[in-house]
Formats: sequence, C-alpha cells, structure tokens
Amino acid sequence: MAGARRQTVVNADLALREIVASIDRDAGRASARARALIRDHPDLAVAHRVLAAALRRLGNVREAESAELRAIAIGLRHPAVVAAERAIADERFEEAERSIRPYLRENPEDAGGALILGTIAEKCGATKEAENLYRRAFMLAPAYLEARIALFKLLNQAGRQDEAAIILDDVLARDPNHLPALSLKGNLLLQSRRMDEAQTVYRRLVRAHPDDGRGWMGHAFVLKTIGRIDEAIAAYRKAVDLEPQRGNAWFGLANLKTVKFDRADIDRMKAALDHDDQDDDDRLHLHFALGKALHDHGDFDEAFAQYALGSELRRQKTPYDPKVLHANVLKAEAVFTPEFFTARADAGFPARDPIFIVSLPRSGSTLVEQILASHPAIEGTEELFDLERIARELAPDAPAGSYLDRIADLSHAALHERGRHYIEATRRHRQSDRALFTDKMPSNWVFTGLIHAILPNAKIIDVRRDPLGCGFANFSQHYNWGINFSYDLTDIGRYYADYVRMMDHFDHVLPGRIHRVMYEDLVDDLETEVRRLLDYLELPFDDACLRFFENRRAVHTPSSEQVRRPINSDGLHTWRNYEKWLEPLKQALGPALHGYRSRPSKPAD
Repeated sequence: MAGARRQTVVNADLALREIVASIDRDAGRASARARALIRDHPDLAVAHRVLAAALRRLGNVREAESAELRAIAIGLRHPAVVAAERAIADERFEEAERSIRPYLRENPEDAGGALILGTIAEKCGATKEAENLYRRAFMLAPAYLEARIALFKLLNQAGRQDEAAIILDDVLARDPNHLPALSLKGNLLLQSRRMDEAQTVYRRLVRAHPDDGRGWMGHAFVLKTIGRIDEAIAAYRKAVDLEPQRGNAWFGLANLKTVKFDRADIDRMKAALDHDDQDDDDRLHLHFALGKALHDHGDFDEAFAQYALGSELRRQKTPYDPKVLHANVLKAEAVFTPEFFTARADAGFPARDPIFIVSLPRSGSTLVEQILASHPAIEGTEELFDLERIARELAPDAPAGSYLDRIADLSHAALHERGRHYIEATRRHRQSDRALFTDKMPSNWVFTGLIHAILPNAKIIDVRRDPLGCGFANFSQHYNWGINFSYDLTDIGRYYADYVRMMDHFDHVLPGRIHRVMYEDLVDDLETEVRRLLDYLELPFDDACLRFFENRRAVHTPSSEQVRRPINSDGLHTWRNYEKWLEPLKQALGPALHGYRSRPSKPAD
C-alpha cells in the first residue's frame, strides 16, 4: 500500500513537471491537464498553483486568482503550517520558525507560508524582512488580501501612513466591501482627523456588514466626535445589541457622559462580566461602563468597586512608576533657572502662533480650548504630540525626560531651529488661516521650560481644577492610551503634586509668563474669566467665546459632549459621593490639597 502511494506521488510529480514545461507552448492544454490532475489529487496545492499559471497565460486572471487562493487554503492545513501558527499564538517564535522554514524550502511558492514567516519576522523585530515577505506573499498570489492587510499594519505602525494607505486602497479596489480593510481605512482616516471621509467609510461598512459590532462602534465614534449624538447613541446601541459582551461598545455609550443607563443595561453588563471567557480588555471597559451606570443610579459603593476593578486590570497592563516623573520635575527645577533663561533671552523661534493649554486630564482644558476655538483669531486643533517628539529627538535613545540633560548644551541657533520645526510640523493640523492655534496636550506641562526656550513668544495657559474633583474624575475615567498614572489614587495625588510644584517653579522663574485658569471660577463667572483669558492672549473680547457650545468643530476628547452644552456645574462636586475612599489621594497630594490655588511650599524630597 505504501509503495502504491509513493508511486502515485511520483506520477503526480512527473505530470506536474510536464504540465509546467508545456504552459508556454499550449496553455490551454496545460490547464486541462492540470484540472485533470486536481480531480485525482484535490489537495495537491502545487497543482492548483500550476493551474493558476496556465490560466494567467490564457488571460483568465479571475479564475487564476481563485486557484491561487485554493492553493493557499490547502497549504494552511499542512501540519507544519498549523504547528507554526499555534507556536506564534503562544509567542514561541523560534519554534514557529523551525516549523515553517523546512516547509517553505519544499514549497517556495506558497504565499501562505511566506505570510507566516513574515509574521514571525515582524514579531521578532525584523521589520524589513517582514515587509519583504509580505510583499512576496501577494506577489505570488495578488488576490491574497490578508498579506496586503499585514503589510498595511506593518507600514502604519512604522509611521509610513502614506504608503500604508496605498496598500489599503489596493485591497478595497479588489474588494470594495472587504470588512477588515474598511475598518482599518476608517480608523486611519480618524487618526488623520479626516472626519467627513471617515464617516463615509463607516457608513459603507455598516451598510455592507450590518451585523458587525465593531463597525457600528467605529461609526458611533465618528458621529460622537462630530456632534451627531442621537445617531451616535443609536449606533452604539446597535453595537451592544449585536455583541453584548463587547466592553468597548458599552464604554463608548458611557463615555458620551450624557447617556443614563437603565436597570436592564446594568443587568446586561453584569451578565457580560459573568462570562468566564471574557478577555481583560472587554472586562476592564465593562467595569468602567458599569461604574458609570451605577453612579447614575446613586449606587456609589458598587460604582466605586467597579472603577477600582477596572483600574486594577489597567494597572496590570500598563504599570506606572511615579518616581520617574518626580525625578524629572526635580531635574527641570535644576536646569531651568533664571540664569538659564537670561543667557538665552534672544534664542528660540519668535512665532506667536501657538497657545499651549496644559493641565491634568479632566480639569476643564477641553472647555478652555472650545472657548478659545470660538474666537475668530484662534483655530482649535487638538492634543498634539509634536512637542514630546522634539523632546525625545534631543535624546532619542534615552528614557523620557533625558532631554533635560542635553538642552543646556544647545546653541541659540539650535533652539531657534527646534522652535521653527515645531511650527512647521504642526501646520499639518491647521485647516484655516487664523493667526493663532491651540495645542491642548495636557501633559505638555512637563515641557514648560522647553516651550519657553524654543518658542519664547508662545502663550501657556494652565487650567487647574480642585484636586479631589480632578483626581476622582481621572480615577473613574478609562483612557485609551498614555495616561497611566490615573488608575491608582496615590499615583494621581503624586502626579498632581508634581504638576503643582513644576508650575509653581515657573511662576517664580518666569513670573507672569503663564496664565492660570481655575475651572471652578470659569463655571462661576464665565464672562469675567474669558475676558481675563483674552486679555492675556492680547485679543479683543468676542461674544462667540461665551457661546462656545454653538461651535460645531470636531472634538476628540471624552469631554466632547460636555463642551457642546452651556456651562454648568454638573459633576463639579461628584467626588463628594466617594470621599470616604479618597484618603490615599489626599495623603499623596500633600500641600497641594489645599494650596493648589496659591503657591504651596515645596514638599520635602
């Protein structure tokens, strides 16, 4: 029996060689012979590839591509390929490579194998090799869209968005309703803040795939960002109806801040959390959403418990060390002295365009930005990363904050160039000819000294909120990226104390340079605070700033819906419902607990 099988394999191999040799002479006959061979050996992947070659010679591209995809599907069932994919899933990349390389030596034209080896290369940091393998995979089988998607993700992650977009457009040209490609295209447009185009893509996605919950979530996020709230709520509701265990969809509803959940919603979220197979990402989003729902119903004990559970999960994923920030604050105090700035009085780029709005998150910075963006001289952009990037470029291979070790060595010309570079780099975010623009990255407070050194004429607005209100608002909010201090009350308190200390330092070193806005004062007397703000910016008062809620600009932060309503004190004292749990926050705040409005004495190091 074994001998008969070996003879069958030999005969099939001889037939394949003869078919390949005859393709150029008579592609029609070669395709017929290949079909006959496939009837006898339907799982012979190479026979499908040979048929594809003959069909391409005949100009029958569509059927050729189908044959290539059948060959890939057969190859993916090979034991060596299955073993490699399992090893990748378990992050055993060396073992995965040991499985796939011998297979590819025997099957060098297997596009699926090339994709798998590319995945291993990417996971191991060999991005150039991964790129070459992904390109080889869809060169071997142009209709193998999974390989193009893999290349898109690699290029996008590497910051090569223009090249990545071309790859994605190639996929959609081949399959206009390709679900992963539409989803990635919508997200790419969102990242680029091309909201009208993103809306068009997500509409197309939900029409083509009405049962895809992720598509409805993306569609809802776009609608929320551009202020179409009723439609956004309906889209999020559609997502949770389709996938009630999807934590992101529930959190999307909660993050609108204006939706009040009913008891049926609470029961559904609790039921979703009871599923043992719920992954941590869905689970932590459900905890935060459920916390919001329980808060709405006055169940503060249980709400705090849910926030704490969500925070614990997030802290496990993204640990935070408060000592790193504190060390950088101390270093900034040592570097940015009056003598430092006196010696560089004529350095930096003289542009007056930027208005930096710095704060902790949940302090009212989005409200201040919305007020300013309603003035005819100011364009509201968003939270920009350009200042952080410039700081990192000063010490590219060192930990964050290391720019402080280099900045004193920069020449006047180098400081001027970096300021000019910031202005040039941020032009991509400008969409109007207004004279000024906002950069509302809250954490830019850590770069206050850098801002003054490279952009001495830029304005800096420090938005500050009662530390207990601000602290609890951060603890009860889940952020998608970056804000890792907010999942522990002690960490929040230490972060706030370092922030107050840093800004206090610059009040002494650069008196009058920074304008402070107290959120509570803004709520109590909007017009007076707006007039003070515009006086600092050397701009005439404009009544539109008081009607900021009429501004229909896209808003990308969790406060998007709050700034689309007239100013109110809703939520100002929410923290009082949770005060019995806030002792760690109070202790960590130290003098900043009561002195955040003035200049508290510096705590002992």
